[in-house]
Amino acid sequence: MKNSILFVASILFLSATMFSACQSSATKVDNAKERVQEAEKELTDSKTDLYQTRLDSISDYQQFKKYAEQKIIDQEKSIAEFKARIEKEKKENKADYEKKLIELENKNSDLKKKLAEFTDDSQDQWMSFKTEFNHDMDDLGKALKDLTVENTK
Repeated sequence: MKNSILFVASILFLSATMFSACQSSATKVDNAKERVQEAEKELTDSKTDLYQTRLDSISDYQQFKKYAEQKIIDQEKSIAEFKARIEKEKKENKADYEKKLIELENKNSDLKKKLAEFTDDSQDQWMSFKTEFNHDMDDLGKALKDLTVENTK
């Protein structure tokens, strides 16, 4: 008798456990729909973030390009002004200055080409290009400034 009560209790316990553990197919479908909706929302948010990042990058590039083009034009003007000033120099100094000016003009035109040819919209490549371009631009500006300072001595 004791065994039969224990057996019946075990069967009832197992049945209750299996019944409560199993979900209905309608519940499974509802849960799956919720997960799909959450994934779609995350995908939409990610696309929006990516689009905004691209817009920011394009805007940043356009602003940088305008700034760099203006700086290149300013350097071209400085080179032209310096050329006009060295016309009055002695022949020994004049040849040396003209040689240095040709180098600076070549660097300036290389920077202009580099800026015009850059088209990659990868954020990492853009940041690398911007850093390198600014460095080259600063070096050119310093070289031009050093050349004009030498002339006044």
